[in-house]
Amino acid sequence: MTSRKPLMQSAKQSLPEKQEFAAGVALSSDEVAILAETFRLLGDPSRLKILLSCMSGPISVSEIAEKLELSLSLVSHHLRHLRSARLVKGVRQSKHIFYEIADQHVSQVLQDMATHISEDHIGQ
Repeated sequence: MTSRKPLMQSAKQSLPEKQEFAAGVALSSDEVAILAETFRLLGDPSRLKILLSCMSGPISVSEIAEKLELSLSLVSHHLRHLRSARLVKGVRQSKHIFYEIADQHVSQVLQDMATHISEDHIGQ
């Protein structure tokens, strides 16, 4: 019979080390890369507008396209990226898919940053 302890130790050794950041947040190098990619996705104005459009509740691709004056294919393309980054989720209702913010974390980040940029920064 073999002991499980060596297996557990070798598994621990292969896990990526996490680096501690402010507020007790610890992220591995892979997680930092994913976070950077997420912010890169948000750096595109059209994608950001689409994401902001999803904040008020479920909205269809055609409604987003009309509201933002973008083509259906471009909106669908951006939504595919946003969905793969888990920033939005699609909810099927009969033949249509309605998109909304994936979770409260995403919504909170967008709200906080919108508040941050709209604050008066006199003297800075």
